[in-house]
Amino acid sequence: MITEAAPRRALVTGASSGIGAATALRLTSEGWQVFALARRAEKLEHLAEQEGIIPLVCDVTDPEQVAGVVETITAAGGIDTLINNAGGALGVDPVGTGKVEDWRWMFEVNVLGTLNVTQAFLPMLREHGEGTVLNVTSTAGYTPYEGGGGYNAAKYGQHALTGVLRLEEAEHNIRVIDVLPGMVHTEEFTAKRLRGDTAAAQKVYAGVEKPLVAEDIAEVITNAVTLPHHVNLDQIVVRPVAQAAQHKVIRKN
Repeated sequence: MITEAAPRRALVTGASSGIGAATALRLTSEGWQVFALARRAEKLEHLAEQEGIIPLVCDVTDPEQVAGVVETITAAGGIDTLINNAGGALGVDPVGTGKVEDWRWMFEVNVLGTLNVTQAFLPMLREHGEGTVLNVTSTAGYTPYEGGGGYNAAKYGQHALTGVLRLEEAEHNIRVIDVLPGMVHTEEFTAKRLRGDTAAAQKVYAGVEKPLVAEDIAEVITNAVTLPHHVNLDQIVVRPVAQAAQHKVIRKN
């Protein structure tokens, strides 16, 4: 059990790049110890050089690998905060022609990955007495849009999981936070969704003077988890000013 005098400790999944990496770095700048988890060891190398960050290689969709991470973190002193950031989108096909394998991957990483890690760490967070679970979902989790069927479905599922978790874990004094980013310009998300078509990925942000970047979301996450524990920001929708709604984006030449 972590004592009050111990440093704050968090596990951040999907920490190899983008929002996850930015969050790990932002938390350590505030004096936290961070376990940075991702599938790709080579992508964690830059974080391994940062004081306060312990990189861990794990696929969140594999319960056995997650169980191994629990053992490692328990031996290292445990955590009080779990940040489920691992996720992603694949494809922009209509529902009528969407690839089942794409939908399956999105459901497994966004929903089942969050479930695997959360179930594994709930006993530790309950024992702590003031645990926090923060899930990075998406505005796609409550506003459907054309071409978003699989990602919408996965993020709706993760968003619902988060809401149910809050209801079920309040009696254990576990704070559950849902951060729902809108348009965020990161180096990998859209390019991966468009299967490596970087030119098409750049068009998504074309003309948007100030889209959000990973560091903006990391700032929001850090603020949410460092508030006094009795303060729960249930849902935080974060968009750039230029994105007034899912379907309305201001673009300038």
